[in-house]
Amino acid sequence: MIFNSLIFVVFFVVVLILHAMPFPWRAKKVNLLIASYIFYAAWNPPFVILLWLSTVIDWFAARGLAQADREWKRRAWMLLSVVVSLGILSYFKYGHFLVENFVHLAGLAGLKYSPPQSNIVLPVGISFYTFATMSYTLDIYLRRAKPANNFLDYALFVTFFPHLVAGPIMRPTELVPQFATPRKATADQLRFGLALMTLGLFEKAVLADGFLAPVVEKIFDGKAAPGFVDAWVATLGFSAQIFCDFAGYSITAIGAALCLGFALSDNFRFPYAAIGFTDFWRRWHITLSAWLRDYVYIPLGGNRHGDARTYFSLMATMVIGGLWHGASWTFVVWGGLHGFYLAVERLLRKQFTWYRPGRIAGAALGLLTFILVNIAWVFFRAKSFHQAALILGSMFGRNMHAAPVLPAIYLLTTMVIVGGLVLAHCSMRNLTLEAAITHVHPAVLSALWTVMAFAVVIEHGESNGFIYFQF
Repeated sequence: MIFNSLIFVVFFVVVLILHAMPFPWRAKKVNLLIASYIFYAAWNPPFVILLWLSTVIDWFAARGLAQADREWKRRAWMLLSVVVSLGILSYFKYGHFLVENFVHLAGLAGLKYSPPQSNIVLPVGISFYTFATMSYTLDIYLRRAKPANNFLDYALFVTFFPHLVAGPIMRPTELVPQFATPRKATADQLRFGLALMTLGLFEKAVLADGFLAPVVEKIFDGKAAPGFVDAWVATLGFSAQIFCDFAGYSITAIGAALCLGFALSDNFRFPYAAIGFTDFWRRWHITLSAWLRDYVYIPLGGNRHGDARTYFSLMATMVIGGLWHGASWTFVVWGGLHGFYLAVERLLRKQFTWYRPGRIAGAALGLLTFILVNIAWVFFRAKSFHQAALILGSMFGRNMHAAPVLPAIYLLTTMVIVGGLVLAHCSMRNLTLEAAITHVHPAVLSALWTVMAFAVVIEHGESNGFIYFQF
């Protein structure tokens, strides 16, 4: 079940009605838990078993951690949780990738190996709920948190349908306490939640799917090398598409939770207005950035053990972040590029500690950040290094005389959307979405809401899945 489908509308209305009924709070939580399992089972019912397995193992591991009287016992419970969670994730997400690379290495060594055929299906959202459950046991191991008081609250934290399959990646300390006391949205929360859901679906269904996806697919899924203009427009179009797709999901998830009286963490904060890559990762996929910082970068040493260790930690963290996104070497390169960007930025900041960019220099640095982010996006979107090389070669002038592929209307609409998106990000750079909305007159907000809702209905079409469902 996906947010941009009619069946979800019916599902969500039923959930809202049940949540508004005068049932005891425990009964409402059970309703939400059952609804969340139904939401997940709509993709592939057997994979609910994996969700149960992950939930139960981490619940008991956390209890064991809390009750252990020896350090080795605590470490054993922590390792049980991590090994099982990463083992399940590795099998389903990286099984084919590991086998393919083993076969390739064997071939280089002169050995012929034909692995048995397997049909491993990637469970939707496994990367997201795996990281959420791991944070539960790791926080308890690191003595940052205590176990949940009851299994129902913890199970609901893992499976709560707004954030289950594509985030935001919630921490137990952020969401479990919200299940302790009755929650019901106020009239203002309900209106704002519905407005957020409309905005998110507009970004996804209208901008990402309706306008941008055809442009990106025409170039990135083609076999011939595109021209200079086509390559840049498609790459810029993808930068807008992935933002509208993923930020659209996050905003819809936050809005859906708010309609039920719950608060989810912000996941995007106008990232295309970033000045530098540290700033970018404080604005893009914020909950994943924070997760990688707390559970990978800092344990690797962070910036506490000298420059060499710091640069290694940065590169390793971003490469792991790339692999988290997909089992492909193109994702490794994408993550490695961002690690390289961060390392170079850190080096330059250390060399020029006295420098404070003014408005013009800041704008230039922001433009450079945006261009380099787009170059990295090529590896994220390309299905192979050959395809990435074709696109990048065209972007840097290798095919200046290639015949145009994109119609003029595609060029125009894409550049208008990209330009409008970047302008909006820059104008609201220092605001939250909530603060930005409060600056708009209610009549204008109502008009915008109406237009977006109408556009979502008109553009409903095939209800394409969100890009991040594959991760």
